[in-house]
Amino acid sequence: MTSARPLWEGRAMALLGIVLVAFSLRSAVASLSPVLDHISQAFPVSPVVVGLIGAAPPVCFAVFGLLTPLVERRFGLERVAVVALALMAAGLLLRGLSVDSVTLLGATALVFAGVGSGNVLLPPLVKKYFPDRLGVMMTVYSTTMAVSTFLPPLVAVPVADSLGWRISLGMWGVFAAVALVPWVGLLIRERREPAAPVVTELLVPDPTDGVDDLRDAVAASTGPISTAPASPRIFGRLWRLPLAWALAFVFATSSSMAYASFAWMPAMLVDIGGVSPATAGFLLSVFAAVGLPCSMLVPVLVVRFQATRPLFFFAAGAGVVGLAGLLVAPRAALALWVVIFGLTAIMFPLSLVLLSIRARTPESAVALSGFVQSLGYAIAALFPLTIGLLHETTGGWQAPIVLLAAALVAAAPAGWISGRRRTIEDEWERRHGRW
Repeated sequence: MTSARPLWEGRAMALLGIVLVAFSLRSAVASLSPVLDHISQAFPVSPVVVGLIGAAPPVCFAVFGLLTPLVERRFGLERVAVVALALMAAGLLLRGLSVDSVTLLGATALVFAGVGSGNVLLPPLVKKYFPDRLGVMMTVYSTTMAVSTFLPPLVAVPVADSLGWRISLGMWGVFAAVALVPWVGLLIRERREPAAPVVTELLVPDPTDGVDDLRDAVAASTGPISTAPASPRIFGRLWRLPLAWALAFVFATSSSMAYASFAWMPAMLVDIGGVSPATAGFLLSVFAAVGLPCSMLVPVLVVRFQATRPLFFFAAGAGVVGLAGLLVAPRAALALWVVIFGLTAIMFPLSLVLLSIRARTPESAVALSGFVQSLGYAIAALFPLTIGLLHETTGGWQAPIVLLAAALVAAAPAGWISGRRRTIEDEWERRHGRW
């Protein structure tokens, strides 16, 4: 075991860079929808365009999640990280300079090209620079990402009111630009003093090992990390396993609720709740903040108590209750319904934990992660656009809310199957013989 040393000892630039990257990954997602009302005063933004913008994150996560490992093997972690941050910074700044819905959509696609790559790069960067402090760094960067998810909706509208929507959107590009500084510095240092090769194997914990090991595995499972691609043989077998499909649908349900909400919740709350855009932005930040305690508690409950099914059905049930409240009596307790619906955030850390403990080997875990995340993000990309089309067609929010509730109910079989205490190898052997 590598002995632990202070986080800042000889790697302060890496620590700062990782924190800034983590901040930029989520602020890019959460900073746009609260100010769409302000933008629409400058040029028209149709529901279809808003739906496409909401679909951009999962699409880019799926596409660039597959492409980034190939590019990283050719150019190295730090170089690709610099390119990803440059794309994010440029896209965020250009988003504030948009002149119509086409340029707004184009700048957003540029942003999420960088974000999709950054999602994949962050875990191996942590493993490279902090192999002795993986659990601590998992907490550091996951907490940073949680903060940067609820902070932008909180400040976006007040900044737009006082300084304009262009400043409100473009200012997040400054953080991404500042994040370039430590990584460029590390590149320069590496050219002068080449670093020894680092093994970046995927950690797959024994469920009895404890929370620190699980945190390490969750950090590793947020994107494809292995220096070799997932085995085509294993990946091909996953299509025939109900457990793999169930995990993909749980992940898809979690992502669909999140990205549909970040695209449409502020506009929906203004219409059905009668609140101001600033209040709607605040409530979106509350919705995002619910995910912070969930990310801390869920790994403990899964590893110590095997609480997969209770957690899933509690999250799905809470989501249905929250949506029912928004549908039937939104003005009676708007904030309460948003918080209850926000408990669907339980599904995200639950999905990441399951990616780690439902496979025996690193090779299987990489294949499972690629299968689940690619399929899950592809499904999630449909929801923001579909909700936009439903809203435009019906002129209201009843049909979109019913669609979200129906998706939660439809995911119930997947949640039940995901709770089986077996790996994908176990399931294959039960059905087809030797793995």
